[in-house]
Amino acid sequence: MAGGPDIKLIDRISALFDHLGLEKAILATQMPADLADFAKAMPDRISGLILCVPTRLDPAPFEAVADRLLLVSGSSGLTVETTARAAASYPVARRSVLADYAATGWSDVVAERTSEIVDLMSTFIAAQRASVSLRNVGGATLGGAGAHAGLTWKATGAGPVLLLFPFFLAPSQWTPAIDALSQRATVVVVGGPHVGGIAALEDRASAPTYRAMFTGLVDRMELTPGARVLDVGCGSGALDRMLATRLGEGARIDAVDINPFFLTEAGKLAAAEGVADRIRFGHGSATDLPFPDATFDGVFSATVLEECDADRAIAEMRRVTKPGGRVAIAVRAIDVPQWWSLDVPPALADRAARPPQSVGSGGCADKSLYPRMRRAGLVDVVPCPALITLDKPDGPIWRYREDYLLSLLTADEERAWRSARDAARDAGLLIHSHVLHAAVGRTP
Repeated sequence: MAGGPDIKLIDRISALFDHLGLEKAILATQMPADLADFAKAMPDRISGLILCVPTRLDPAPFEAVADRLLLVSGSSGLTVETTARAAASYPVARRSVLADYAATGWSDVVAERTSEIVDLMSTFIAAQRASVSLRNVGGATLGGAGAHAGLTWKATGAGPVLLLFPFFLAPSQWTPAIDALSQRATVVVVGGPHVGGIAALEDRASAPTYRAMFTGLVDRMELTPGARVLDVGCGSGALDRMLATRLGEGARIDAVDINPFFLTEAGKLAAAEGVADRIRFGHGSATDLPFPDATFDGVFSATVLEECDADRAIAEMRRVTKPGGRVAIAVRAIDVPQWWSLDVPPALADRAARPPQSVGSGGCADKSLYPRMRRAGLVDVVPCPALITLDKPDGPIWRYREDYLLSLLTADEERAWRSARDAARDAGLLIHSHVLHAAVGRTP
């Protein structure tokens, strides 16, 4: 099977199983939507499933594997709500809570609670019946690596097979636990642009309204083809590739992120698009940018300030921007209702309108972005909030947003929601919209 963009993820995962000679395996992820269709359609290929600090979780697709499901949550934060409802729906599922741990969508949980995660997973692995070995693939040994159907894989260890799918934003991903888990299982780390946070970010960047939002910011930045530009928190590099295409062969773009997994995948995607020579990807924190003062003609950041000390990050962006250069910032708007084109009862519509309250301590995900930029010393700040519209209900970014709501609904509400969603889809009227706060300011 080729790795083309139109192949469904369920088919990619099934093909990877066949490629590795697996009848069944234990799977682990933070992003349940990546495995939802596979779990629903092929539960017999799952000998165990670990959902590690999921902040979004539609429990329905996992009914057939509930008796071999482990839910791991923090003691506070969005993961508590999502896993508690799933555990209530499926009493046979196991749920473990990490004490004194506020888990967010970007928490580096395996790095921060390594021994607990390893212990929980090891106990769970020991209780499952799983395939005990991988078949040699193209001459590869058990310590080999490869790619198939658009998914990459790397195998270490021996014993029951454990497939680790990517976290969304966690910088360390599963890396801190792999050596210890490899003493208990054959650990297969799965990656590539079709799973985890890369898939979600690429899907978001394909939405016409998201691209229009970014184009509007770039227009206000007044960048010239030879300008030196910095992307703070580049993720998959989707916006950098757009900008490199717009600025042409003379583009000089630096793109930093704290997530090595993102940087690796972003580099591959840029190379595949033929713009790798215009973008330099590197490690860097938004609150401590690794560049001298007044380095860049323009700096931008999209949906990063929610997850860090926003004031410090804005100050850093201003610091590395040349006098007269512009800083563009977009953040989620958790203070503005979101909208779904569904005909549901008013009480359910009101509940669905509340966006996920996903913001860290010191982060910015509201209208305070605008005065924060002014307090940082930026002048001529032009607010330009944008409405982002999604219309691909099978896409990862839609599922990521909808799964949060589904994790909170009662059984009756869930039935009403799914019925209304199916009706809107059949009528060709199914869309979801949410707001980003955005602005461009100038460095004096």
